Amino acid sequence: MITLKSAHEIDLMRRAGKITAAARALAGDMVKPGVTTQSIDKAVEAFIRAQGAVPSFKGYGGFPASACISVNNEVIHGIPGKRVLKDGDIVSIDVGALIGGFHGDCAATFPCGTVSDEALDLIQVTRESFFVGIEKAKEGKRVQDISAAIQTYVEDRGYTIVREFVGHGVGAQLHESPEIPNFGTVGRGPRLLRGMTLAIEPMVNAGAAGVKTLSDGWTVETKDGALSAHYENTILITDGEPEILTAPAI
Repeated sequence: MITLKSAHEIDLMRRAGKITAAARALAGDMVKPGVTTQSIDKAVEAFIRAQGAVPSFKGYGGFPASACISVNNEVIHGIPGKRVLKDGDIVSIDVGALIGGFHGDCAATFPCGTVSDEALDLIQVTRESFFVGIEKAKEGKRVQDISAAIQTYVEDRGYTIVREFVGHGVGAQLHESPEIPNFGTVGRGPRLLRGMTLAIEPMVNAGAAGVKTLSDGWTVETKDGALSAHYENTILITDGEPEILTAPAI
């Protein structure tokens, strides 16, 4: 069931969104050669808790950390650990925060040191596809209007869309209805209504679309070893332009 948020609930989601966005920015600033993914995760958790919130991901389905940190050919759900970031890596960081009974959810891919032009283009196209997608995130349109816009933008630039994982509603639960694929057909899917809050998150591969889940049960990689990038914000459907709840820092 799709949940429409009241004005009070939207205010609570704005609060969660600001904390989550600030945690993402903190993590991105830490992406430098010589830094471990575990140290980024610990900083994210400390920051979220200092705001009076709780990391949404820690313990979710058994996930052991507060941030998903996925490097290079890792698509999503990378588990932070002793891995040391190197010059030329690209690092996808996905964070969530729960406060006042509501979640914020956002992600971005950051360059580590000096990265290739190809990697920078992948990061940029992935980010831009989100903004192209939310041009369709308006009351009365359909979920797959967003999906189709993202898919067209990405594929026209020679990249591929991950199909096994999708965006989603978000609110009192981290994952709510509806699912929001990053591929689809214009005019299909649930109708977008004012008060819907959605996590839209393109996952884009430089090579083929295929992915695999590693033996840890979490980390998802590209099958062909090609780079992957991820970008996500929580948005609100309004009576006009969508509001990005995870845009501003605190």
